[in-house]
Amino acid sequence: MRTAPVISTAPGTRREAFGPVEWGLLSAIALMWGSSFVFIEWGLQGLQPGLVAFLRIALGAASVAVIPRARRPVAREDWPRIALLGAIWMAIPLTLFPVAQQWITSSLAGMINGGMPLFAGLFAAILLRRMPRPVQVAGLLVGFAGVVLLTSPGTREGSAALLGAVLVLFATMLYGLSANLTVPLQQRYGALPIVLRAQLSAVVLLLPVGLLSLRGSTLDASSLASTAVLGVFGSGMAFLAMATLVGRAGATRGAVAIYFLPVVATILGVMLLDEQVDPLQLVGMGLVLAGAWLTSRRER
Repeated sequence: MRTAPVISTAPGTRREAFGPVEWGLLSAIALMWGSSFVFIEWGLQGLQPGLVAFLRIALGAASVAVIPRARRPVAREDWPRIALLGAIWMAIPLTLFPVAQQWITSSLAGMINGGMPLFAGLFAAILLRRMPRPVQVAGLLVGFAGVVLLTSPGTREGSAALLGAVLVLFATMLYGLSANLTVPLQQRYGALPIVLRAQLSAVVLLLPVGLLSLRGSTLDASSLASTAVLGVFGSGMAFLAMATLVGRAGATRGAVAIYFLPVVATILGVMLLDEQVDPLQLVGMGLVLAGAWLTSRRER
């Protein structure tokens, strides 16, 4: 039996236009990951970046492990792929984001992270050896333009360190690749066993970082509470929803959920923090919705 390469992807199982299930998964991902940047900043008020990354993954794994179906067996030949996912989808990016947000604003981090669907589409085209439909390409570009407009007012308020921006860009590229690697694994086993094992791999990788980061951290209640919410939802349930979505819709179309993160962040800022909405942000929201609709159309 021929073993599939570690770096591989597959088309989604459902090539029709998004239905209620896909839009529901997309909305859940946007809500959980769209609020994550705020919880990261709150967690960093008392905890070192490495400890935030370790705790959120450990708590995410714990929240998934309580679900019995997550403990179903996985074939030994797929362990390397799952371990790779633990590194490039979880351990490395989730460490880079809190490190980078020491030097750049959460708005800029969100804008760079908004490029993830473009990288997902690029890797999918390379691995599948075919381009997405023009309507999907147009949707990706329109959606990214909306992300830029949504986050541009926040980027004017602070100076961005080049190193921080580069770290977030690298993490975003890894996210795009990870979305592709997740597709065939999710289709074979479902999201639960894959996400649990990938997170356990990430916990092992991040354990030394977490222990070293205890020094210099203040274990205050507010920082720990923020990190707990980040772990259960932003690292547990959100990864499950994302793995399910890309398995159904494919990496290119499923990744469009990321375009809604700054939309959620903007709405939460208005509702909870009394922030003002810039007119450009309203235009950006419209472009994000249009881009998502175009990308969600039926594949060839």
